This record gives sequence, structure tokens and C-alpha cells, in this order.
Amino acid sequence: MSALILGLLFVAIYNLSPSEIYHDPLYAVFAVFAFTSVVDLFIALQEDGYPVGFMEFFTKEPYLRTAHGVFICYWDGGGGRVEHLLVTPPLPNPRKRYRNLGLYWLGSFIMSILVFLPGNILGKYSSEIRPAFFLASPFVLIPCWAGMRIFNQSRAPICCNPNMVQEEQRKGILRRPVDLALVMYLILAGFFTLFRGLVVLDCPTDACFVYIYQYEPYLRDPVAYPKVQMLVNMFYVLPFYGLAAYALIFPGCSWLPDCALVFAGAVGQAQFSHMGASMHVRTPFTYRVPDDAWACFFGCNLLYALGPHLLAFRCLRWPAFFLRPPPGPLAHHKKEH
Repeated sequence: MSALILGLLFVAIYNLSPSEIYHDPLYAVFAVFAFTSVVDLFIALQEDGYPVGFMEFFTKEPYLRTAHGVFICYWDGGGGRVEHLLVTPPLPNPRKRYRNLGLYWLGSFIMSILVFLPGNILGKYSSEIRPAFFLASPFVLIPCWAGMRIFNQSRAPICCNPNMVQEEQRKGILRRPVDLALVMYLILAGFFTLFRGLVVLDCPTDACFVYIYQYEPYLRDPVAYPKVQMLVNMFYVLPFYGLAAYALIFPGCSWLPDCALVFAGAVGQAQFSHMGASMHVRTPFTYRVPDDAWACFFGCNLLYALGPHLLAFRCLRWPAFFLRPPPGPLAHHKKEH
């Protein structure tokens, strides 16, 4: 039924907007995802007790009834739908750029898939996987194809002359207080990422034992989503934090603005789902955040979510430090004339 609905929707979009799809096939992709995000929003509302009443077919899948499943539906139905609607109108118009928003969407979507699909297979509902679960396989391939198209698009023009670039790149890290603060944040966030990864790997130290029982007992939930999330963070987000700190110290790392957008979307989605599921009523009481640790849990996780967004904002707002340095003789020739 789901495949039939999506197939009919794609045919309708193709017949109604053939010129837009011919100009950019991503138009059809984001239009279909805009529809599925509404379905996800209705699923989340129904699971939280709001009388939607016509989503029973989808809620038969037990992993969508978990706290994590509810919050990824909220993310896709709320923030994801806004992203789809903002990206879709500029697609037929080559003068309007959607590259930055597309990269943010790409990161959030891939993070959702990386955690949700393995969590379904490894968690306590692995024996109840239904055939509809395998319909998610195209959702693994489509973001990869969409990401390649988005990355291959030209960047928006940057108003920085060679003299501005050279002047900015001569500054050391101590003369750039914003970058220094971001480097310190990345180091602390990296240690926090590594620590939580060791916690879910059953590290026997006292600090890990205290943390998992007194601050984030949700990491012990047998649904496996929190464990998978912490491991994904440790193996993918942690290396990025190290590379980003390097790029903030040494100039000319032109890859950082794009990667910062992707990881901002990924960490934003991950933290929204993780924080929400840790406190949701569908999480068993023994695995919810204790009342006396709520402020510490919320503050640490909120800072963990905000940091990558501040990094992405810094890269987009003041990009001169990350541009490739102009050739020396050319810059010297321009100064003389």
C-alpha cells in the first residue's frame, strides 16, 4: 500500500510538473519527501494520543511506536517538512540557490537513517520487523544520489577579494577569539562524544557507571537506538570535530563550510530525537532522565546540539579564512598596480 501511494504520487508530480523535473530531478524527490513528512507528522500525533484516526496501517510497525520513532517522525514532520517546502520552490529557478539548505537536509536525513534502521534490526523489536520495513531501502540510496547532485552544484559567489583573504589568513588563532572559542568547544564536545561512546560499550570505569545510571539511563534502553546513536557519533561525528578544529587553526580548508552544514543537520536531528526520547512517556520510567539530573542532561545536550550550528554559521558568515589562498605572485602584482 505504501509503495502504491508513493508510486501514484510520483506519477502525479511528474505529470503536473514535467518541466521542473526535467530541469532538476531533485524537484520530484523533495516533493515526495514533503508528502511523506506529513505522514510522519500524523503518525507522531496519533502515537501521542491526538485523534488523527487514519494512520493505523503505518503504526502497526512496532518501532514507530517507540519514543525514538515518535520523535524522528516529529522531526521529519516539523523541521523536515519546512526544509522540503523551502527547497522545492527554488529548484526550477537556476537563479535561486538551495545548496546550503540542501546540505543541512542531507545531514539530518542520513543521520536519521543511520540510527533508525540499525536500531530496528538490533533492538528488542528485531523479531517483529514487517515487510514494510524493507521499503526504507530506497531512502538509503536516494539521499546518496541527492547529496552528490547537491555537492556538485556551484557555491554562491563570495565577496572576498584576494587582499581580504590574505589578511584574514595571516591571523593566528589567538587573534580570532570566535575561532578560538569554537576550537575549545570542539575539543570538549569531542571528549563528551568519546565518553558516551565508551559508556554504551560498557566501559567498567566508575565515571561511566555513574553517568549511565544517574544522568542518562536512557542509554541502557533495550530498543538500541541510543546505543547506535552514541556509536554513530563516536565513529563519524568525533573525527569531524577533530578535522574541524584543524581547519579553524590552519587556513585554506575550503571543505569545512559544506561539511559543517551537513554535520549541523546531522547533530541537530540526533539531539532532537535523543533528548525527546529520553524524557518521553513511551520510554520506560527506569530509563528516563532522573528529575535531579534533568538540568545537567538538558544543558549538556543542548550545548552539544548548538555547537555545530554555530560552527556552520561562522563558516558561512565569514568564509575568507577557508578560501584557497590566491597565488602569491598574482596577489603581489595586484598590490603594485
